[in-house]
Amino acid sequence: MARPVVALLSDFGTRDHYVGAMKGVILGICPDATLVDISHDIPAHDVLTAGLELAATYRYFPAGSVFLVVIDPGVGSERRGVAADTGDYRFVAPDNGVLTAVLNESPPRRVVELTERRYARPTVSRTFEGRDRFAPAAAWVAKGVQLSALGRPVTDYRTLDLPVPELATDRIVGCVLRVDRFGNLVSNIDRKTFDRLAQQGSIQIEVGPHGIDRLVETYADIGEDEVCALFGSTEHLEFAANSTRAVERLGVERGDAVVVRQDQ
Repeated sequence: MARPVVALLSDFGTRDHYVGAMKGVILGICPDATLVDISHDIPAHDVLTAGLELAATYRYFPAGSVFLVVIDPGVGSERRGVAADTGDYRFVAPDNGVLTAVLNESPPRRVVELTERRYARPTVSRTFEGRDRFAPAAAWVAKGVQLSALGRPVTDYRTLDLPVPELATDRIVGCVLRVDRFGNLVSNIDRKTFDRLAQQGSIQIEVGPHGIDRLVETYADIGEDEVCALFGSTEHLEFAANSTRAVERLGVERGDAVVVRQDQ
């Protein structure tokens, strides 16, 4: 029987003890678990970025994996903790919308609130629920406990209003959704939507106030002093520069417009 997998995503960084403490709690409950770090460098309290990183990752894990997601600006408040089951995967997280992108792609079979105290540590810190509430719940799920045992079902879990591209007759209007560590600007325009417009003829691409002259296949195709468009590993239109950061070259930020229009 394969060892259970628990994958962790947080904004804790690796300088402090927080991630190590959560791993220790998990292994104390489920010593056979394989622990995988997705990232702990999410910008502090950035729920949207965390949700997008999770959505870009989870499908590459083996079926049955459990995802522990702790980006929690509401720690210690009345916000709920939840666990979700999509059939192939299980997720444990604060109820702040961080699971929106995943649950949009893979509608949950069940979502429960983490209310059953036997699946938390005996004392729950108001400042570190990742260690005392979420990590134990993820470990028990990895150990085989059904979600229904963790608490009552909920249907009103929080979601984020994720921006979606608007497709008109002659254009697509989207936006920059995230900036990766290389300074590439990743938009919310997916390849399928792009191709629906591009197949009608030549197109123009703009990000913020800048026109982008070339759509290339890979980063190596970008010339010196160029910023080009391409489709990255998540199959979304992005903008990159040669050996430098496109975000700084263009002065564009998350939320700025990305427009693909038919060439007149």
